[in-house]
Formats: sequence, structure tokens, C-alpha cells
Amino acid sequence: MESSGLFHRSWSKTKWVGTIPGRYRLELRHLRYFVVVARERNFTRAAEVLHIAQPPLSRQIQQLEEELGVTLIERGSRPIRLTAGGKLLYEQAVQILERIDDLKAMTRRVSNTTQTHFSIGFVGSTLYGYLPEVVRRYRATRPDVELSLLEFTTLEQIVALKEGRIDVGFGRIPFDDPAVDRILLRNEKMIVALPSNHALLESRAPLMMRDLVDQPVVVYPKAPRPSFADQVLALIRRAGVKPAAVYEVREVQTALGLVAAETGVCIVPASVERLRRDNVVYRSLDEPDAVTPIIMSTRKGDPSEEIKVILKLIRELYRKEGITFGT
Repeated sequence: MESSGLFHRSWSKTKWVGTIPGRYRLELRHLRYFVVVARERNFTRAAEVLHIAQPPLSRQIQQLEEELGVTLIERGSRPIRLTAGGKLLYEQAVQILERIDDLKAMTRRVSNTTQTHFSIGFVGSTLYGYLPEVVRRYRATRPDVELSLLEFTTLEQIVALKEGRIDVGFGRIPFDDPAVDRILLRNEKMIVALPSNHALLESRAPLMMRDLVDQPVVVYPKAPRPSFADQVLALIRRAGVKPAAVYEVREVQTALGLVAAETGVCIVPASVERLRRDNVVYRSLDEPDAVTPIIMSTRKGDPSEEIKVILKLIRELYRKEGITFGT
């Protein structure tokens, strides 16, 4: 596995278990302390958060620097500023600690044989559709199951499935992986969000992609990619539309905020219309390929009874709502 010079040097000299004569032992608490200091940007506040005195906290950070052989914090900076090595360690430490927390949760799940655990991963936009109702029905059907809901991008769901952190994922990006089974639940129509005083609202007729020529367009999420933003940009390219500008933001709420501020227009899944916003008006989009898939992902060949229950509930809900499954 590739690593930076910082971590290559650290791993070559440091053991996580056991001690090295004449050296400190690098422990998880060093990383936890460092992350809090980096976040608070102040030793006093960090000590309060950690419920320890400031001098011992300062010594722990000094020990960490000595163990790694790297200066992590710029001396004399107020508020605290991290060095280049400190920034790298912070990014990696956050991931390590999150992974440790996930492992703890997974271990508890495996050791607890008296209760079934089921974890669902989802992209945020699915919450505006039928997923909340599916979850409500699942809880009513399986009251003895401990259910967890975790927000992940589609690509993060693939990793989480393979690592056992979730049991099923609901995303929007087609992504093939030999270790994952994927089921197309339905294709959701896209619509256009416009400022409430936009000239295109003079007509109540559905919009065409050509109507968006020379319009500034807001897309989301900015990262990670590929994402729903790439679906929208591909739709724009196929239609031969050249926007006046493209603004990339992190989430749909921010995108709609920019629409309300008359910064541009935004193409969103139809279910987002439920997320009402002042000074934003929605119009349907009369384009046959203006759709975004909702895809259910599971581990390859997973025989879990809970997955079967979820799928059954989705089919029942779709029938009730007049939605054709898989199209």
C-alpha cells in the first residue's frame, strides 16, 4: 500500500502494540487528542472537550511529534495552525478513528446474538422520495430488528457493503462491482428548479433542455465524483446546451439556495419538489432521457431475510403508488 513519507517513516519505526525501548508507544489516544486539538484550534478548549488538564494534553501532543519525528503544530500560532505534516496526519487520523468506531460497532453486532441488526445506506436525495415510508413500514414489520441508517454516497455504499458496515444501499449512480448485486428500483424523472421571477415561468408548459440555453446552471454534489452532478452535465451535453456558467455545490439545499438567490437554475430529481423553498418554483422537463435511477445494492448473493423483506415492502409500496418496478 502506498503511503506518504510521513507515514512510511512512522510505520517503519513505530509499533501500535508493544513498546520500543527508549521511545513512546503510539496509541489511539494520541490520535484522538491530536484530532480534537486540530479541530478546536486551541489547547485550552481542546482540554475542556477532552476533560483533561492542559499540561498533560500538551505533553501528549509533544510525545506524538517525537514519536513521528515531525512537527505537527506551528509553534506560537494563535489560533493553532497545523504544519503540512500536521494537516496530513489530521486527515488520516480522522479516517482511522472513524474506521475504529465502525469496527467497534461491527464487533458489537457480531457478538450480540440476541438481536438482528440491519444497516441501510442512502444518498440524501432518496429521503425526499419513498425511502422514509419504506423504512417506516420495515420498522412496523420487523420491530425486533435494530435498524441503522447511514448517509453515504453511492461509491461509499459499495465500499461499506463489502466491508460489512451496511447491509443494503440506495443510490443513484450505476456502478458495476463483481462483489455487489444491484437492482434498478425505478427511474425518477428530473425537473427544473427556477427562481420565482424567472422568465421561463411565464408559460406553464413543460420545459425542454433547449430552453436552458445560456442559463447559468447549478449542479450538485461537487464531490465525490461520479455523482448526480455528472448525470445532469451529461444530459446537458447530449442536448447540445451550453450554459452561461456552471456552479458546483456540495448539496441540494445549497443548490436551491442559489436558485432562490437568482444565481442560476438547477435540475433535480422530481421528489425534491417536496423540499419546498421560498422563491423557488419547479417545472417538469419534457425530455425522455431526463431521468435518474434509484438503485438498491446488496452484497453478492447475500441470503439475508431482511433484504427480502425490504424488497417486498418496496414492491408493495410501488404497486400502491402506481409505480412500475424496475422502469
